[in-house]
Amino acid sequence: MRAIWKGSIAFGLVNVPVKLYSATEDHDIGLHQVHNKDGGRIRYQRKCEICSEVVAYEDIDKAYEEEGRTVVLTAAELKSLPEENSREIEVVEFIPAEQLDPIMYERSYFLEPDSKSPKAYMLLRQTLEDTDRIAIVQYALRQKTRLGALRVRGDVLLLQALLWGDEVREAKFPSLETDIKISDKELEMSSALVESMAHDFDPDEYTDDYQAQLKTLIEAKLEKGEALDTEATFGVVEGEGEGGDVIDLMEALKRSLDKKRGKEKASDDDAAASKTASKPKARAKKKA
Repeated sequence: MRAIWKGSIAFGLVNVPVKLYSATEDHDIGLHQVHNKDGGRIRYQRKCEICSEVVAYEDIDKAYEEEGRTVVLTAAELKSLPEENSREIEVVEFIPAEQLDPIMYERSYFLEPDSKSPKAYMLLRQTLEDTDRIAIVQYALRQKTRLGALRVRGDVLLLQALLWGDEVREAKFPSLETDIKISDKELEMSSALVESMAHDFDPDEYTDDYQAQLKTLIEAKLEKGEALDTEATFGVVEGEGEGGDVIDLMEALKRSLDKKRGKEKASDDDAAASKTASKPKARAKKKA
């Protein structure tokens, strides 16, 4: 991994030098656009609408427009903003972990100690772990002042960028304002369905099926070219019908439970058969 930023965490009068690394990466297969007529690559150019010239990135400034007036801001002027030059992650408060709504989370970053002695880093990490709290921080990164959450993940400190409060929309749907009664039986069956699907979360158990199928498609197209038959590659996919309102909620819950229990029984039967097959067969006793 390559560090994308260097600075320090300001924890009271304690200074913790750190390096910042992206904690996640995109696993999607990269695709580009082409003309479907001749396969020519489609490219985008930064063209000036006044002189029609293609403009190099280093010759582009940014602008703000309001009521017909335009203010052009040069790179040097933007660089002069005090926060732009800040290399500090300032801890402003510590909060209980459960108080932070997951909707606030954006990107995640690993923090590595960047000093000869990582003692201050280890002290902050251990303190957060022992107190079961998250540090709310403010910092500047990529021409933006940002809000963040500093927490422990394993042996490292993790910085998670947060949305500002006014960036989270309020959900108001008239359909939820109607008075709907849920019967005890419906709630009981719904809870039973949840319980039948309860499990400890392990992200490694899940795969990105679309990317796997896309890779299969690409490999098949490389091998067969225009003679590719998608039905032969993937089989005929049967639709499950159009989506819409569930007419009989109780019936849908019952069928869901029956389907889940049927899968569990089949799985148990397979496990029992496998266990029986693995047992050594008893030898017949010889007659005296």
